[in-house]
Amino acid sequence: MGTGNGTATQAAQADGTQAEQYFSATPSSRDVRRTLHVSLRGHEAQVEVSNGVFSAHRLDLGTSVLLRHAPEPPQSGTFLDIGCGWGPIALALGLESPQADIWALDVNERALQLTEANAKRLGLAGRIHAATASQIDESLTFDLIWSNPPIRVGKDELHALLMAWLPRLKAGGRAYLVVQKNLGSDSLIKWLANQLGRDYAVAKYASSKGYRVIEIRH
Repeated sequence: MGTGNGTATQAAQADGTQAEQYFSATPSSRDVRRTLHVSLRGHEAQVEVSNGVFSAHRLDLGTSVLLRHAPEPPQSGTFLDIGCGWGPIALALGLESPQADIWALDVNERALQLTEANAKRLGLAGRIHAATASQIDESLTFDLIWSNPPIRVGKDELHALLMAWLPRLKAGGRAYLVVQKNLGSDSLIKWLANQLGRDYAVAKYASSKGYRVIEIRH
């Protein structure tokens, strides 16, 4: 999941992987696996991708911006990737933080399968847990949240998703979201600050290539 960009959207449309497919639990497109070489915060990796998931042909620009500009994560703790897709954010966190326990959240069953397969490929099985919302214990809280959230799912659903998970930051925890400027990043900063209240600080952390990285501190 995530915001995507024009090139990625065109590629998705070309092979039938429309947004409504990667937002669904069971994509209708054929599962065609392929190998992709990516750099995840300087870690070179071979991963598996497929149709019917977000950014099925490459590491999308928004995720690249987040991985490039988010600060170094803690070496340990409980982390969350909201909208994991085939797993680039969760995998990067796993490679950067060898003692962290990482939850990779998505609604798309194929995305979760790919994340699990890629974690195993990179020696991260057992530390990255690919799951739907119902599979994550309601009492679990997080030291760190990173996300390229699914802006195109619609404002109401996006807001509900963020408010379901951001309040589960532990005291002292931080979240980093990447959102395209022309898709409402600045208005989202104001909305989050209002909704989360005085116990949280919400601000622009970085800007690059038409994207904002938003920081939420608890």
